[in-house]
Amino acid sequence: MKTNNLAFILLLASVIILNSCATSYRIINPTILHYTAQITNKDISLEYRYGMLHKRYASKEINKDIRLVAIKLTNNTDKDLIFGKDINLEFEQGNGLQILDHEKVFKKLKQNVAPYLFYLLLTPFVIVTHQTNSSGIKEVKGSIPIGPVLGPGLAFGNLVAAGSSNKKFKSELRQYNILGMTIKKGETIYGLVGIKASKFGLLKIKVQ
Repeated sequence: MKTNNLAFILLLASVIILNSCATSYRIINPTILHYTAQITNKDISLEYRYGMLHKRYASKEINKDIRLVAIKLTNNTDKDLIFGKDINLEFEQGNGLQILDHEKVFKKLKQNVAPYLFYLLLTPFVIVTHQTNSSGIKEVKGSIPIGPVLGPGLAFGNLVAAGSSNKKFKSELRQYNILGMTIKKGETIYGLVGIKASKFGLLKIKVQ
């Protein structure tokens, strides 16, 4: 048996698997984030941060031209204000900014689970071992049917992992959905806002 061949096959399979696994969703929690930008307009303070998503979620964010923004808004005025009506976000250059419904953000950025079914194609995979006989001829020594365990195991494991991550992502988007929320005078709120944008542009507050 040529163990070096077997080792190579196992190493190659490991590299492919590790680069194709489901991405775990990292909870963002805007209430404890360190915000990277802060601006104030008419006694309304805005702090925000981009780039909280990672791996597959971050790739979707770029490919779909959607940017997820964590924001912290403080209303220091003497009246209640509604986010999305009385106050809104816009780009610093004054360009219009489209805030997306959190359900649409989830549908666009969620991790696809169907591709993990392709792992089932590994089910017939068998590692054949060889040995050299006394005449110097290579002969088949045996086989190791790893596919029936590897294929279904990887498919099911990644489906479960991706589904669980998407559930956490959707739950956090819903929890921190602030579109249409009333910000009482003196109150600070935290949110996750999806905007239609092809880059991470500077933001400012627009007061109606």
